[in-house]
Amino acid sequence: MTDLSKEGDTLGFSAKIPNDDFTYLHNQRIGLVKFICNPDNICKDFIYWLMRSRNYQQFIVGAATGTSVRHTSPTLIKSFTFNIPPLKTQEKIAQILSSFDDKIDLLHKQNKTLETLAQTLFRHHFIENVKESWEEKALSEIADFLNGLACQKFPPKDDINKLPVLKIKELKEGFSTSSDWASSDINSEYIIKSADVIFAWSASLMVKIYYGKKCVLNQHLFRVSSKLYPKWFYYFWCVYHLQEFISIASAHATTMGHIKRQDLDNAMCAVPDSKTLKEFDCVFVPLFSKLENNAKEIQNLESLRDIILKKILG
Repeated sequence: MTDLSKEGDTLGFSAKIPNDDFTYLHNQRIGLVKFICNPDNICKDFIYWLMRSRNYQQFIVGAATGTSVRHTSPTLIKSFTFNIPPLKTQEKIAQILSSFDDKIDLLHKQNKTLETLAQTLFRHHFIENVKESWEEKALSEIADFLNGLACQKFPPKDDINKLPVLKIKELKEGFSTSSDWASSDINSEYIIKSADVIFAWSASLMVKIYYGKKCVLNQHLFRVSSKLYPKWFYYFWCVYHLQEFISIASAHATTMGHIKRQDLDNAMCAVPDSKTLKEFDCVFVPLFSKLENNAKEIQNLESLRDIILKKILG
């Protein structure tokens, strides 16, 4: 089975429902498509990739209706016509494209495992087995928290000197055609690069290592950095305090819950001496390097898959 988004920014985007033992529910903005194909001349996986093609998505988006939220209908979804190659060719195309997704999925699982392992090690050494000789410092002391810009005040001057704007939505879901743009002619400290640590301090609070293209940091997001402490150290302390920050934001939320700078001052961290930190570098730096390398490989595989998909199916 395949899900097809019928409304909003992801209109026309298709995704497979996993083949596992779980039962899934979908809301009214998602269309469930069940393929019943004649296996003698139609490959079901080929049809899935056809629905992932730019031609199909442009067909759906181009014929969508609505003003505030554009949408399509089941009748339109089924009305798309296309030329279909022989069955063997369909199967070969589906196999090639699916092999990319299989590798991407494996890398995502590896990164999830590595992240869990690193967090477990951090908790063991810095939360559960703190040495009496270690200092206690505020989170705001071990890292710098740079709030983003009101990017609407920095519109692009042309179509060349511009960068996409990283907002909370993009941090969660990635960039889309509806993402905003800002001028690249701004202070370089607000330009985000791959592997920067980003902290969403308002609305949907989260801490993530950003892996993506160069972009501009929007307000309600912190770029977290430090000249004194390694990335793994301040990143995991941010992660450790995140649930506390979420509770604080929920407690005084009106229209949009958030934390304040004072909350960063009140979040305490156990800090060992520089020699001990360097010893822990031997444990955490290789894990972070593997996470980053996997993320880069995922981006490369996604880019190559999309190029092949475009060349084959449009």
